[in-house]
Amino acid sequence: MNLEKVIFAFFIMLALTLNFGFFIGEIDNPAHHHAYELFAAIVVSVIATIMKFGDRSQLGAVLVASSLVADLQLIAAALLWGAAVNTLDGGLSATAMASIVSLSGGALVANIVSVILLVTETVMSQR
Repeated sequence: MNLEKVIFAFFIMLALTLNFGFFIGEIDNPAHHHAYELFAAIVVSVIATIMKFGDRSQLGAVLVASSLVADLQLIAAALLWGAAVNTLDGGLSATAMASIVSLSGGALVANIVSVILLVTETVMSQR
């Protein structure tokens, strides 16, 4: 067992599960989506992206691209959250929360693509 691959897969799966944990719940209810969970999803997603930079294969390039998409959408969600809380008159409204969760959903799709690619690569390398 290769420890580097275990750690790599761990961070990819953790990024997916943290993002899913933030995403799940009523889309417009701020009580169902915690800011610290979004922050944790961003941190782990960025760590997973950094770990993917070492792979020089074509599949590695797609993994990095999907991870960058997830990072971009999660960071945009965090910026929108900050803007809604600090600058908008209505504060964290249902509309703003729905937009934040929607961005997180896009990142979730990118994370799912990363996991599918990782599993596919693992299955193909065993043969």
